[in-house]
Amino acid sequence: MNEDLQRPQGRYFEELTPGTVIRHRVTRTLTEADNVLFTTMTMNPQPLHLDHAYAAQTEFGQPLVNSLLTLSLLVGLSVHELTLGTLIANLGLTDVAFPKPVFHGDTIRAESVVLDARESRSRPGQGVVTVEHRAFNQHGEIVAQCKRTALMQKRPT
Repeated sequence: MNEDLQRPQGRYFEELTPGTVIRHRVTRTLTEADNVLFTTMTMNPQPLHLDHAYAAQTEFGQPLVNSLLTLSLLVGLSVHELTLGTLIANLGLTDVAFPKPVFHGDTIRAESVVLDARESRSRPGQGVVTVEHRAFNQHGEIVAQCKRTALMQKRPT
């Protein structure tokens, strides 16, 4: 079998040196259906996400996309070029922030910056990597960011 077909799309530990910036190619426009499905599926009754009449009376004047959907999308947009087939486990998310609201119809793009990488002390063949993910709307405004620590595979020998 062709070796290229067996290689994961994600990056191995050795490819994730601090300072590396990955501008993820996949983008996603969030729809009202996305927001309603995610919000109801996660049992969140917040009218700010579900009720147009209620949301119209808020400072935003319209429903907001659920921030946890925005966070999930941010991490998801990174998978193809960062962790697909090379992730062992997510170890944590920290410093989560939502500097600007996201509305139905906003198109989100993401980038990741490698902040730290070290070999695992207890797991040979693996490394711990911390990245900062940032989500931008179609106007170039940061709408979400977080730090993610992951246990990653080293390149097979």
